[in-house]
Amino acid sequence: MKLPKGVSAADFNAALKEFRLVVGENWVFTGDEDMHLYRDAYSLVWGEPDELVASAAVAPENVEQVQAVVRIAGKYRIPLFAISTGKNLGYGGSAPNMAGNVIVDLKRMNKVIEVDDKRNFCIVEPGVSYFDLYKYIHERGFKVMMDVPDPGWGSPLGNAVDHGLGYTWMNYRDHFGSHCGMEVVLPDGEVMRTGMAAIPGSKTWAENKYGYGAYVDGLFAQSNFGIVTKMGFWMQPQPDHFLSGQVKVPKYHDLIPLINGVNKMEDQGLIGHPRYSCPMDPLCMQMEPEIYKPTPELMALNSRPGGSTVEEYQAYAEKQGHEFWNVMLNFYGPKETVYANWEYAKKTVFAAIPGVRFEEIENYAFPLENPEAIKKVRHKVALGIPNMSIFSIGARSAAMPEPGDGHAWFSPIVPRNGEEFIHAHKVFTKAAREMNITSAPISVTNVPMSWQYRTYLYLFPVFVSRSDKERNRKSVDDFNKLIKLAAENGWSEYRTAPIFQDAVAATYSFNNNILLRFQERLKDVIDPHGIMAPGRGGIWPKRYREGS
Repeated sequence: MKLPKGVSAADFNAALKEFRLVVGENWVFTGDEDMHLYRDAYSLVWGEPDELVASAAVAPENVEQVQAVVRIAGKYRIPLFAISTGKNLGYGGSAPNMAGNVIVDLKRMNKVIEVDDKRNFCIVEPGVSYFDLYKYIHERGFKVMMDVPDPGWGSPLGNAVDHGLGYTWMNYRDHFGSHCGMEVVLPDGEVMRTGMAAIPGSKTWAENKYGYGAYVDGLFAQSNFGIVTKMGFWMQPQPDHFLSGQVKVPKYHDLIPLINGVNKMEDQGLIGHPRYSCPMDPLCMQMEPEIYKPTPELMALNSRPGGSTVEEYQAYAEKQGHEFWNVMLNFYGPKETVYANWEYAKKTVFAAIPGVRFEEIENYAFPLENPEAIKKVRHKVALGIPNMSIFSIGARSAAMPEPGDGHAWFSPIVPRNGEEFIHAHKVFTKAAREMNITSAPISVTNVPMSWQYRTYLYLFPVFVSRSDKERNRKSVDDFNKLIKLAAENGWSEYRTAPIFQDAVAATYSFNNNILLRFQERLKDVIDPHGIMAPGRGGIWPKRYREGS
């Protein structure tokens, strides 16, 4: 067991004793078998001396118990790290930012407090998963639709406070952006509610997010100023109809007019999440193996550091008779409207691209209640159906040149612009060749990931090996170099695993990192003992910046 930095064994044991009095003997965990479950299963430093492992875990049942745990931690200066379902794999899992933290596991706080399908909102606790909320909605026949990310076992609240994203309409797939009001336990144990939720007996908790005065909700996302124990969300009314159609273009540089057309339709509010693909991209092959099948020739093209040249991929695409790029357009609304918008896309928006082709993919009327019909849905996330199929992308697969034991996502934000995305191809493929990066699928087939409205993610996984420590060390070094390279080009991560959070925070360096320095000032006032998730988001309290 790694004790928290600066905490004596006597104080640590005294705190554990008091935690047990609050939550019960069975809900404080210290044994090796239990604590193994709180490790980051995808850690790039698995089994190394600097692996970020917790010392213990405590699972409160309600907000009063969270308050008591926080006050005890303050008394003994015990650093805490809160998790909801702890399924944030690829971005750190359940692991804290500092070894020895005590995990505050909120899984027992799993109540759906309210769902309203007339005003279209919900209020949930952190232990509620997407699967839980979906089941709750459908058992009661509510006519609302969730926006879900890839891991259905995740928590809407937890995903939102880590700036997670989903797959439906622009107003909803930014999960923190669609949250409305929250309840937070502050580092001194006080409970605060934000926005309209701060009114006792509020009737508009999950409808008007601002209320009156300073808007403080953003302080509790990707940070360490409190533990969020309840959160409201805006939800989509269930549409009458859903239609998805694919636009396919033959040339590499067709990405530019393709993106321009998609941007126009999305900003007009005509489509939901646009999903780009390339039949030669390893990630796309893994997401849809029944459609995009690797050949020995393609595997050879993808096995080189940085992949092959544009010309080689273009020749391969033409030989195979398939497009270089495609994009899935998702339409929601009355049947007449969705088909009219699809016709507009075909006849007006993309018609001028030479060689463009169109294919209708899916077409459903709501509600979808038959389990067999749901099973046949190709992209369940687009219809707000939580599942785990896409999340399995990090598993071993023949489509990947060097599969591993999990992955860490490299996910910088780039402009929603075709020329800039092609520039990103040049930057990252050149880096992959110079750094001899073979354990990540980096090439000119990388597609724009458009979950985040108005920008793209240039996303690829760095694969983890529990047996090859040298490979992991190189991956960590490569990842840190890529963070700096991205920043040199005006891009930076929107989210990252704990071992990289200091490096990413440092790239937001305008005016001598004033943004981080401002956050540190707030931290030192709000959390003078530095007990709340030290290092989360790159924000370290004074006791750890200057020594405990």
